[in-house]
Amino acid sequence: MKPTPHFLRVLLSWLVLMTIAGAAQAHKSSDSYLQIDATGKGLAVRWDIALRDLDNALDIDTNDDGKLTWGEVKAAWPRIERYAMARLRIEGCPLRQTGQALERRNDGAYAVMFLASDCLLARAPRISYTLFRDVDPTHRGIAKVQRTGEPLALILLDPTRDAAASPAGSATANASAHSGASASVASTTGRWAFLREGVRHILGGYDHVLFLLCLLLPSVMRRTAQGWQPVERLSQAVWPVLGLVSAFTVAHSITLALAATKVVSLPSALIEPAIAVTIILAALDNVWPIFPVRRAVVAFLFGLVHGFGFAGVLAELNLPTMQFVWALLQFNVGLELGQLMIVVSVTGALFLLRKRPQYRGWAIRGGSLAAMVVGALWLIERTANVSILSI
Repeated sequence: MKPTPHFLRVLLSWLVLMTIAGAAQAHKSSDSYLQIDATGKGLAVRWDIALRDLDNALDIDTNDDGKLTWGEVKAAWPRIERYAMARLRIEGCPLRQTGQALERRNDGAYAVMFLASDCLLARAPRISYTLFRDVDPTHRGIAKVQRTGEPLALILLDPTRDAAASPAGSATANASAHSGASASVASTTGRWAFLREGVRHILGGYDHVLFLLCLLLPSVMRRTAQGWQPVERLSQAVWPVLGLVSAFTVAHSITLALAATKVVSLPSALIEPAIAVTIILAALDNVWPIFPVRRAVVAFLFGLVHGFGFAGVLAELNLPTMQFVWALLQFNVGLELGQLMIVVSVTGALFLLRKRPQYRGWAIRGGSLAAMVVGALWLIERTANVSILSI
């Protein structure tokens, strides 16, 4: 059965609305970082939490000017500590605060809490973690656990799940609730934790998805002197799409590896606006050709930019070589699986709609113009930097 014009209008309108709705959420994935060192003398914990995420939960920016000052952060420290400490437990290890700091990184400023416990870990820790569960269900905690004489363990903490977290690849069991603690605790990572994290990262990265959509919108058409004309066979769309996606994949894999290993380090304040610019230019090229090279070349060049945007999760962990290589491989495969899900579903839907008279107007022109508007909004948002003034 062929899709009706009404179905076409509804589908394309939905895509545009979903794109615009995602604008408010297009930012670096929300992650916090735990470093847990267990020795014969007790437990030392360092916990790094992005101030942008704390502001979202606690409204630290009291004057709503879009900038965080040291005075605002200092005034909010008691609330930050109460909020965070109520959402982290290490089973059998009561935690106490021993210090605090602020640290600026490539992707913004972080509140750093130093914690300690006198407990001795006879086995891998079980962690209850519910940070930002009430405001951001996409948030994840990433814990790096080092016990004397034991190999390094990584734990990916999901605040939305109801089981205690154990290191990747280990057996897990349900956690029992502690007196006065939240009933909801973090989830186990499993052996393929970073693969799943890669899938989540691409599906939740609205800017990366929008860039892919800009590349895919004309994929079921061919550009002629008379404008866009629909292809006759699916294979005529599949091969160009394969070339585009392959170029994008190779490029972002290169810069993901370079950025995650810190061979090349570029600030988020540069990369995030640059990603928005790639969306604007890719969408503009759909309406008015501006690139003198093949679109696969454009996908490769812009993919280099997007790769830096994927790297934050791994770059902060400072893993030993073998653990890092394995995590990087999993994460990149996850990115490609998520990307494949998007490409297959979108290309199939667009192929069914390509011959409709409204396609060129609604999908290519309308969708590209909507993407340009969203990209411009992101560009404005991302160039309005959040700053922490010196003490």
